Amino acid sequence: MKLHRLELTGFGPFLATQTVDFDAFDRDGIFLISGRTGAGKSSILDGVSFALYGSVPRYDSGDKRLRSDHCTPDDPTEVRLEFTVAGRRWRVTRAPEYQRPARRGGGLTTEPTRATLEEQVAGEWVGRAAKPRDVGLALDEILGLNAQQFQQVILLAQNKFSRFLLASGAERQPLLRTLFGTRRYEEYVRVLAERSKEAARSLDTLGEHARTLLDQAERLIAEHALAGEGGVPTDLAGRRNAAERAVQRADYRQETLTRARADADAAFAAATAAHAERVALAKAHADLAQARDRLASLEGDAESIASDRITMERARAAEALRSVLDMATRTAQAAAEATSAATQADEAWALLASDPEADLAVVEEQLTGDLAVWAAAAAQESALADREAERAAARSRVAVLEHELATLDEQRAQIPAELTRLRDQLADARTRAAVLAGATAHRDGLAARVAAARETETLGVVLREADAAHRDAAALSAAAAAGVAVLLQRRLDGYAGELAAALIDGEPCAVCGATAHPAPAARGDEPVTDELLAEAEAQRDAALAAERAASDAARAARDAHAHAAARAGGEGVESLETQLAAAEAAVGAAAAAAGEGDRLDAQCRQLEELEAVSLTARDGLAADLNSARETAAALDATVTAMGETIAAARGDHPTVADRVAVATAQRDAARACRAARATAARAVEDRDAAVAERDARLAASVFTDADDAAAALRDDRVVRELVDRIGAHDAALAATRQRALELELELAGAPDEPVDLAASQATVDAADATRSTAIAAERDAQNVAARLRDLLVQADDAYAAVAAHAEEAEAVRRLADTVAGRAPNTMKMDLETFVLAAELEEIVAAANVRLGEMSAGRYTLHHTDARAARGAASGLGIEVLDAHTGRLRPPQSLSGGETFLASLALALGLAEVVTARAGGLRLDTLFIDEGFGSLDADTLELAMRTLDELRAGGRTVGVISHVEAMKEQLPAQLLVEATPRGPSVITQDAPVPAAS
Repeated sequence: MKLHRLELTGFGPFLATQTVDFDAFDRDGIFLISGRTGAGKSSILDGVSFALYGSVPRYDSGDKRLRSDHCTPDDPTEVRLEFTVAGRRWRVTRAPEYQRPARRGGGLTTEPTRATLEEQVAGEWVGRAAKPRDVGLALDEILGLNAQQFQQVILLAQNKFSRFLLASGAERQPLLRTLFGTRRYEEYVRVLAERSKEAARSLDTLGEHARTLLDQAERLIAEHALAGEGGVPTDLAGRRNAAERAVQRADYRQETLTRARADADAAFAAATAAHAERVALAKAHADLAQARDRLASLEGDAESIASDRITMERARAAEALRSVLDMATRTAQAAAEATSAATQADEAWALLASDPEADLAVVEEQLTGDLAVWAAAAAQESALADREAERAAARSRVAVLEHELATLDEQRAQIPAELTRLRDQLADARTRAAVLAGATAHRDGLAARVAAARETETLGVVLREADAAHRDAAALSAAAAAGVAVLLQRRLDGYAGELAAALIDGEPCAVCGATAHPAPAARGDEPVTDELLAEAEAQRDAALAAERAASDAARAARDAHAHAAARAGGEGVESLETQLAAAEAAVGAAAAAAGEGDRLDAQCRQLEELEAVSLTARDGLAADLNSARETAAALDATVTAMGETIAAARGDHPTVADRVAVATAQRDAARACRAARATAARAVEDRDAAVAERDARLAASVFTDADDAAAALRDDRVVRELVDRIGAHDAALAATRQRALELELELAGAPDEPVDLAASQATVDAADATRSTAIAAERDAQNVAARLRDLLVQADDAYAAVAAHAEEAEAVRRLADTVAGRAPNTMKMDLETFVLAAELEEIVAAANVRLGEMSAGRYTLHHTDARAARGAASGLGIEVLDAHTGRLRPPQSLSGGETFLASLALALGLAEVVTARAGGLRLDTLFIDEGFGSLDADTLELAMRTLDELRAGGRTVGVISHVEAMKEQLPAQLLVEATPRGPSVITQDAPVPAAS
C-alpha cells in the first residue's frame, strides 16, 4: 500500500485546506514531520486513519472530536486521501458529522457523516461507493487490514507501539487476537465444551433408554405369564437371560397355537365343501323349473314372431325401391312448377316487347351492347354538375389570385423608402454609441479615484493616530533609557562609597594602592541592586520594542496614505464625485444610444427579410395564378365534351338514366323468358325418365304397384326393432331348450325332494367361529413373541451403544479440557493462546533482525511459554536476553531509549508478520510518531540506519519528532506551524509535483 496525497479541510487544528504530497518524498524515501508541541503533527496521521477507517488512533470518542475548533458553522470539514493498492489507485473522501446552519428556517442542523470512494481508470476518477457503510466494506476488501491492524503496522501512533512490548500476556492477547483474527479458536474451545456436555447428556440418555427397554420387556413377560419359576433377578445379566428364556416360551406357545389353527382351518374347509355340494343340488332343481317355465313362454310367442318376420321381409324389399319411388314423385312436382314459371315469363315478355315473336337471344345480345354505351353516358350525366361547379370555382380562384398579386406588388413598392429611413437613424445611433467604451473606462477610473480619495481620508486619521502613538512611545523609550542611565550612575557612585567604606588607614587602596585616604567617598543611602537594574533594563527594552513597533506602524500608515493619495490623483472627494456623476451620465447616454442602434439594426434586418419573403411570395402567387388559369381552361373543355356525349345517348328519353332503365327491364325480361322455357323442357324430360325406371323396378318386385310398395315401407328404427325382437326370441328359445336339457341330464338319478340347507350352514358357522378363535390366539402369540424379541434386540443394541458412546464421550471430554487449558494440559494454555504463541514467535524472530543491529548485538527478544503465576494464562510472554550478562530479564527493566528501540523493532516485526497474514500486502508507506528524544546520539544513529533500510524497494517512511539532530539528518520535511490567529498550516519543503 502506498499513500500519494492527503487533503485536510476543517480537520483538527487545520481550518483552510492543507495538502500533503507524499509522492514528493519518493526520492528521499524518509521524511520528518516537525513542529512545535500542539501544532498538529499527529493530526496528519489522524487524517490518514480517518479517511481509511472513519476513526483515529488517539481518540476513543469517534469522529465527533475531529472537526476543527476554528471552523465557523459555514466552514466545511473533509479529509481526502489518494493511495494505491495492488496497482490500482483509489481516492477516498470522508466528512464527520457536524452542525451547520439550516438552509431554511434558521438555526443549526446536523450534517451527516459522508464518504465516497473513487478509482482512477484511464486517467478519470470513477465512483465505486457513495455511502459510509458501502465505502467501509469496500475498503475492508481492498486494504485487507482492519483499523487496529493498520494502526499497529502502518501508523505507529504516539506512545502506542511500546505498549505491546511492555504488556502482560493477558494484555497482549486481545491485540494479537484482533491482529490475527484468532477469535475463531476461542469459538472452537466453546464448541468442544458444548460437545463434551452434549456427549455426557447423550450417554445418560442412552443408558436410560436401555433400562427403559428392559423394563418394557419385563412388563410384557408378566402380562402374558411367560416368566419361569423362581424370583425376578435384579442384575443386568440375569434380567437379560430371563427375558431371553421368556422369548423361548413365547415361541413354543406360538407353535402350539399354530397347530390348533391348522386343525380349525381343515374342519372349516370340510364343512364348507359339504355345504357347497348341497347348495349346488338345490340350485340345480330351481334352475330346471325356471328353464321349463321360460321355454313354455317362448313357444307361446311363436305366432307373433312369424307375423313380425313377414313385415320385416316386405319392408326390406320395399326399401330397395324407395329411391325410384321418391325420384318419380320429385320430378313430377318439379316439371309442374317449371311449366308454370315458363308461362308467367312469356306473359311478362309480351308486356315489354315491341315484337313478342322476335328471337330472344338476338334481342338480349342487342340490348346488352347498347346498355354498355348508355351506362358510360349516364355516369358522365351524373358527374356533369360537379364538373360545372369545379369550373366555377376555378374561375373564382383565378380572380382572387389576380387581386392578391396586385395588392402584394403595391405593398412591396413601399419597402425601399422605409429601409432607407431606418438605415439613416441607425448610422446616427452608432455614432452616438461609439464613445461607450471610452466613457465606461473614464467612469471606472473616476470610481477608483473616488474610492482612493475616501480611503485617503480614512488613512489620514489612522496616520495621525499612528504618529501620535509613535511620539508617545518614543517619549516613553527615552524616559526608560534615561532611567537606566540614572541607575547606572547611581550604581557607579555606590561602588566608590562601598570601596571607601572598606578603606583602612595605613593599608593600600585596592584601586590606586595609596596608603593615605584623605577624601573617601560617601556611601549612598539606596544602593542599586542587580534586580533593580535588570528591571529597569527590561522596561527600557520593552519601551524600545514598543517604539520600534509604533515606528513600523506609523511608517506603514504613512506608506498606505501616500499610496492611496497617489491613486486619488491629488483631488478631493467632492470634486471627484462631481466628475463621476458626469461620467455616469455620459455612460448612460452612450449605452442608450447603443441600445437604440441594436433596435434599429434589428428593424432593418426584419425589413430586409420581409422584402426577400415578399419576393418569394410574389413568385409563388404568380405560379399559382398560371396554374389556376390552366385548370379553368381544362374544365371548360371537359364540360363541353360531356354535354355532347350525354345528348347523343339520351335520344327521345328525358334523361340517359331513364333510357338505361327501360332497356335494362326489356333485356332482363327476355333473358328470364328464355331461361324459364329451357328449365321447363328439362324438367319434363327428367320426369318421364324417372317414371319409366320406377315402373320397370316394380314389375320385377313382389309388389303389385307403387301404392303397394309405399305401404310396405318402414322407418329404419322400426326395422331394427323387428330384427332385434326376432333375433332375441330365436336365441332365447335355443338357449332355454339347451339349458333345460343339460339340467335334466345333471339331475338324472337325483331325488326330487327339496334339499335342507339349514343343518349344513349351522355346521359351517360353528367351524368358522372355532377357526377365528384359533387365528386370534395365534396372532396374539406371534405379536407377543415378536414384541418381546424386538425389545430384547433393542435393549442389546442400546447397551452396546452406551459402551461405544462412553469411549467417544471420554475422548471428547479430554479434548475439550485440553484445548481449554485444563488438565491434562499441563501448560494451562488454551487453543487460541497456543496459536497466538506461534504467531508471537514469528514476530519476535522478525523483530530480532533489527533489534540486534540497533542495540549493537546486545539485546535479543525471546518468546516464553512459562506458566504464569496464580493460574493466569501462559504462552504470550516476552523476555529480553542481555548479551552482557547472558541472562533473560523482563522488558520493563530496559531504559527509556532501550525500550524505544525494542518497541520499534517489535512493531516492525509485527508489521511484517501481520501483512504477510493479510495476503502479503506490500507496505510502501510507514509512519512513526515520537519516541526518538529518549535516544543518545549513537543509538539514534543506529535507529536512523534501521529506518533508512526500510526505504529499500521504494518504501517511504514518515517520522514525527522534536529531535534537532533528526532535522539535520532528514532534509525532506513537513513543517506544521500554528498561525497567530490559531489554525495551523503545513509547509512542505520538498518539490511538489502537479496533482493528478
